[in-house]
Amino acid sequence: MMAITRVISRRIHGSSDVTVPKLSGFSIVSPKNVEVEYADGSKFNFSSEFLRVHSPAADGKVRSIGGEKVISGRRYVGIMSAEPVGNYGVRLVFDDLHRTGIYPWDYFYELGSNKFGLMRNYIKILQKHHLSREPPPRRR
Repeated sequence: MMAITRVISRRIHGSSDVTVPKLSGFSIVSPKNVEVEYADGSKFNFSSEFLRVHSPAADGKVRSIGGEKVISGRRYVGIMSAEPVGNYGVRLVFDDLHRTGIYPWDYFYELGSNKFGLMRNYIKILQKHHLSREPPPRRR
């Protein structure tokens, strides 16, 4: 997953063949879903889990297992707020208190264009390391 994140990051920061169209809409549909629209008609719907797991932030409850970025137990994470960051993007604040990821509009486009492959790879990495999308049981 780390390699995919690096590829997306490289594409966003200048070496991409993809021209990202202008943003035309952004909305938090519910605490669990975000919708992003672009001028070319592309419309992406993201779960909060997907966005949390693919946060561009370097920190945030991440395990590094064999050099892979692994975030588990985020199936039910929600988005508490979205804070604009100039014309550049948005900072999403999650209910697990992760708030350091700034999501550029180009990053949403790249995530949306690769969403199914990224999610498939995420699930494979969790399985490989015997982890789960489910949060750990609460201690009593």
